[in-house]
Amino acid sequence: MATYDFPDDLLTAQRDLNQVRADLAALYERLPYSVEPMEAWQRPEGYWLATSPAYPDSPGWSEQERKGVATLQERERELTGVILTHAFWDTVAGPERPHALAAASDGQE
Repeated sequence: MATYDFPDDLLTAQRDLNQVRADLAALYERLPYSVEPMEAWQRPEGYWLATSPAYPDSPGWSEQERKGVATLQERERELTGVILTHAFWDTVAGPERPHALAAASDGQE
């Protein structure tokens, strides 16, 4: 497998993106399952997904929680744009770019 000499700013952006995605996933885990307040409900019998069929009342997300999610989502979009439009990709042959992008995502140098 080829190795790449990624520029520091690209690696920093990728590390930041990985952290933002981890923070967002952790936040989603802590939040109620419904953005809006919702009464308890139960899945119909025979539903294809084999998880808990009953859901308790959801208070919905607070304004602060919504802003936290929106902030992280916006940062994720910004970092993705920085990474995908970085000048480094012009130095990698077209067919190799997916491999190089995967290597950058994995933190390989």
